[in-house]
Amino acid sequence: MDTSVWSLALRRDAPAGQAEVGMLVRALESGETLLTTGLVLQELLQGFAGPKSRAQIVERFSALPIVVPDRDDHIEAAELRNRCRRKGVQIGTIDALLAQLCIRHEVTMLTADHDFTRIAEHTTLKLWAQR
Repeated sequence: MDTSVWSLALRRDAPAGQAEVGMLVRALESGETLLTTGLVLQELLQGFAGPKSRAQIVERFSALPIVVPDRDDHIEAAELRNRCRRKGVQIGTIDALLAQLCIRHEVTMLTADHDFTRIAEHTTLKLWAQR
């Protein structure tokens, strides 16, 4: 079994045929370790209407360990955001925290959100890249 660790920063509007979706399916099928955060779960739940969709998301995410930020993560995320801003890259507060969690835990982020590409250019954030 592969011991790769992936953190998920998913988008509700990602097309089903996207390369990142295929990678996610392969990672799940091969038993790789996947992590997420409560922030990602919350954003997904905010984007769906109806109890059936909500129940499916909650059930599927219950199998994934959730990484919880601590005080230092928030401090480092603010510094990461300031560092990017000094380089001319504007990023959101949540994206900065997600990036910081991946950096601290030394995991590769699997995301379809291209904002993280700009973050990775100015930090040690590792992103999954299609080969």
